[in-house]
Amino acid sequence: MNTNSPKNTINYEVSGRYALFTDPLTRAGGEKCSYHFPTYEAIKGITESIYWKPTFTWIIDKIRVMEPIRTEAKNMKPINLGGGNSLATYTYLSNVRYQVSAHFEWNLFRDDLIHDRIDGKHWDVAKRMLKKGGRRDIFLGTRECQGYVEPVEFGDGTSYHDQAGELAYGLIFHGFDYPDTIGKPELHGRFWNAVMKNGVIKFPRPDDNGIVRKFIREMTANPPQTVGLNEKGLFE
Repeated sequence: MNTNSPKNTINYEVSGRYALFTDPLTRAGGEKCSYHFPTYEAIKGITESIYWKPTFTWIIDKIRVMEPIRTEAKNMKPINLGGGNSLATYTYLSNVRYQVSAHFEWNLFRDDLIHDRIDGKHWDVAKRMLKKGGRRDIFLGTRECQGYVEPVEFGDGTSYHDQAGELAYGLIFHGFDYPDTIGKPELHGRFWNAVMKNGVIKFPRPDDNGIVRKFIREMTANPPQTVGLNEKGLFE
């Protein structure tokens, strides 16, 4: 990892045998089909599995698709809510590998954690957790798709798509706006016009003006409490 990077940035590689970054349009019929690359929300979830605290929010800057985009269909028997099973076909990505560049920013809606905004502290912990393969299990879109992470310098190595040019994917899912990150009791879905250039996808920030937002429902934030930390004197 580049030691000259800002003290809030990590670069890593995540890989796995299968991945399923579900296109929401394919959920209605019970069958699932993966996007050709991870969504912002999926990569954010992977990064949070490496290391996360409510003191900060991870921002995903860009990813690099390293392997050819291949799909594999599997017959599944998902459980029906009314009982029993149904037959469905899930379309997975196979043999995936991505380089990721991400950084964190303080969560300004958590004033109760202002004492935990210590420069360098969370960066050091994040790097240690990355070397250990993450604090929690890594999943590539869904639980049955196990992933593995390790430190890497973004841009190192050869990607299958280095000479692919620019590919536009149209409007796709970006992520969710939760109450504890936007300061409002609402849940929103975000969408953006995705473009991959020579294997690299640069994500817009969640607060970017070009993002398309859709209100989903009202939601009340229920963030983790800090009573235990205060009792132990960790903020003194």
